[in-house]
Amino acid sequence: MTPAERRRLAVDLRSVCMRISRRVRFSGADRSVLPPHQVSVLGKLEKQIRTPRELAEIECVSAPSMTRTVNALVEHGYVRRDADPDDGRQVHLQLTPEGRKTLTAIRRSRDEWVYSRMNDLTEEECAVLREAADILDRVVTAR
Repeated sequence: MTPAERRRLAVDLRSVCMRISRRVRFSGADRSVLPPHQVSVLGKLEKQIRTPRELAEIECVSAPSMTRTVNALVEHGYVRRDADPDDGRQVHLQLTPEGRKTLTAIRRSRDEWVYSRMNDLTEEECAVLREAADILDRVVTAR
């Protein structure tokens, strides 16, 4: 493959990955539950308690924007705020059981959306997608 062909492949992969991501986030039953940016924050809190500042940095948004997002998640009962025992100015955020349940349901809905689009694929096409998923995972994790 020539460098020009490889560059075109990179453009095509980026484009299709973004379209898939957008369709998954904005399709299905979960779109009426929470907007995608709030779902993303729930995912970041799934395995680790974080501060609003950490979340803002991870999500590449401003602190005021993250504050609005966190306030909405707290208001809906998906996230709990706890004061830092060592620094009363600091806040720790963690998923509530309801937040975890909602995140699981949203992921299930998104997975179902993708699965439903694969119904007409052949076994061979599914095998190619399995290999592509493994390769794309390597691309994403490469340094």
